[in-house]
Amino acid sequence: MSPLLSRKPRRNPADGVVTLIGKPGCHLCDEARTVIAAVCEDLGASWEEKDITQDPELHRKYWEQIPVVLVDGEQHDFWRVDPQRLRKALGG
Repeated sequence: MSPLLSRKPRRNPADGVVTLIGKPGCHLCDEARTVIAAVCEDLGASWEEKDITQDPELHRKYWEQIPVVLVDGEQHDFWRVDPQRLRKALGG
């Protein structure tokens, strides 16, 4: 079988879920939110935001890295969000 035929089909970007983990007053979180909203709107993907000040487990896990971006529950980026990299992770 050809290697091209054995690849998994590209997923539909609209099926992806992006999670922004941050906190109020974080300028990097504000920048990440802008990038995520634009990419998700363009691709039809959904996104959500979680506040580490409201969740002790998220705070413990991510407080030194915020903003943290998850794609489908897996850590994708932290501190800065590259729109092209996010688009690629979503299959767009």
